[in-house]
Amino acid sequence: MPLIKSISGIRGTIGGCAGENLTPIDVVKFSSAFVQLLAESRKYENTKTTTHLSPLSPHLSIVIGRDARVSGDILNRLVCATLQSMGVHVIDVGLSTTPTVEMAVVKHGADGGIILTASHNPMEWNALKLLNEKGEFISAAEGQRLLEIAEKEEFSFVEVEQLGNYVKYENAIEDHVNEILKLALVDVDAIRKAEFSVVFDAVNSTGGIAIPLLLDKLGVRMHIALFGEPTGFFPHNPEPLPEHLQEISSVMKATPPLTSHLSPLTSHLSSLTPKFNVGFVVDPDVDRLAIVMENGEMFGEEYTLVAVADYVLQHKKGNTVSNLSSSRALRDVSEKHGVSYSAAAVGEVNVVEKMKETHAVIGGEGNGGIILPELHYGRDALVGIALFLTFMAKTKLKCSEIKALYPQYVISKNKIQLTKDTNVQEILQRVAQKFASYNPNTIDGVKIDFAEGWVHLRPSNTEPIIRIYAEAGSEGEAERLVEEVKMYLPFI
Repeated sequence: MPLIKSISGIRGTIGGCAGENLTPIDVVKFSSAFVQLLAESRKYENTKTTTHLSPLSPHLSIVIGRDARVSGDILNRLVCATLQSMGVHVIDVGLSTTPTVEMAVVKHGADGGIILTASHNPMEWNALKLLNEKGEFISAAEGQRLLEIAEKEEFSFVEVEQLGNYVKYENAIEDHVNEILKLALVDVDAIRKAEFSVVFDAVNSTGGIAIPLLLDKLGVRMHIALFGEPTGFFPHNPEPLPEHLQEISSVMKATPPLTSHLSPLTSHLSSLTPKFNVGFVVDPDVDRLAIVMENGEMFGEEYTLVAVADYVLQHKKGNTVSNLSSSRALRDVSEKHGVSYSAAAVGEVNVVEKMKETHAVIGGEGNGGIILPELHYGRDALVGIALFLTFMAKTKLKCSEIKALYPQYVISKNKIQLTKDTNVQEILQRVAQKFASYNPNTIDGVKIDFAEGWVHLRPSNTEPIIRIYAEAGSEGEAERLVEEVKMYLPFI
């Protein structure tokens, strides 16, 4: 698998040849390029004559953290040594979460941050996610400059007198949780009085550290972890999609497991009474949140943001944002509260940019990513848990009853394989022209809003495919919309 260099960072599989996988050589090269990028963006004395980080200038500082992947410790040591060799002071927060590192950058006044995680990818993957001094992902322009620096190796290492320092900071997750507890929208007393029983699946990564700490401080009566040991050996596909969550679903149903591959722990938990009020599932770096209802059915990743936004807007009026491939239900909820909804191009950086532009009070992505600007501009499953539990506690509604509050849309996700000769932009332009009367959105591929639903076509950044997502009131209607658009794709 080749290295994937995108707006989301530098990622690849461990092992293999340099330049084709995420090898130690690639880790050192891109870590060094990142330091040079930060040095260029920071105002140093004599910047007109200095192209590299000057030993006469103050040291840069960078926060580094990682999820529990097996390769994480090795990559951490490689990155830390590289940064120190570039004259950087390193603040290592260790096993952590993506939102925790984002917040730690700001807390420590650092110049940037690096998160070692491949998010929902399988365990053989890892990545360097790169943050600016605001604890936000670097922009597309900065990412392009980073690639140029790495390609040309436009960096140099400091002499022995200027080597950077290294410190280990072990309270980053607790700092993060404490900031969540300070939010006016998080009602600890209400949660404590509700006496919730919670089960969560942390996929053997750092959610197993962060979520129990959060639930304890929120006053949750009982909580039990599925796969809560941060070993990095993922027990199932780590993307929190319904088809990967049989274990927690069985526990929530409180019935004996029906398949032989379910664990002894699940068999034991499924017999416990009383039943759990809610189940939470996170990905390895804890920036995506899926919810399981009390009946064992999935709340739906798309509806994580919808429900949390509904709660937030009941107490704080303001605009909302999600990406073009997210559910129309957020728009409906926004209109119900008399606020404006805006759609951004796919990608957290793009959503954050649109949120700042529109002064949104809540936003995110339909993959279970909650962004609450009052806390920080990053997807954060932990704040999502706190807000959802508060919503349940204040309304005294079950998960299934909250889900029933919203329009029940169905999203159909499709993809079309491309050939090397396919002119993707020409195809997208043709589709936009055919549906011009619907005023298609072309900021990220083509999105067509019909009265009964929408279709979004966009080229993948990592595969030779066009993704075609559609949403409507039923699966059949969503698929009908897809077929209607496919009629204008000449290679089908």
